[in-house]
Amino acid sequence: MKVVHYTDIAPVEMNNDIVKNVSGRVLLGSDHGTPNFCMRRFDLGPGGYAPKHSHDWEHEIYVLEGQGQVLIHDTHHDIKAGTAIFIPPNAEHQIKNASDGNFAFLCLVPSGAPEI
Repeated sequence: MKVVHYTDIAPVEMNNDIVKNVSGRVLLGSDHGTPNFCMRRFDLGPGGYAPKHSHDWEHEIYVLEGQGQVLIHDTHHDIKAGTAIFIPPNAEHQIKNASDGNFAFLCLVPSGAPEI
């Protein structure tokens, strides 16, 4: 069992040619004994974006705060706090912050996928 506040977990900062102004935290993962999934929190600062990519596993996203866009295949969708998103396996996707404030979301991936 694990009970933790996200601010008690040190963020992994990501800022390079393919990802901008992103911090990620593994909230619950293999180190915590979760056998089926990993729960992560990502924060994208103003102008922040995750890399455009695809992979063999599905994942689920829940937007916690802010406004952004998700690209799935060739379609952009406006998203905001309260939006739930399903990304199927092998779908090219990308998430961007579309505001001047913080954009935060939870992302769940199955066991065996990279945790950050």
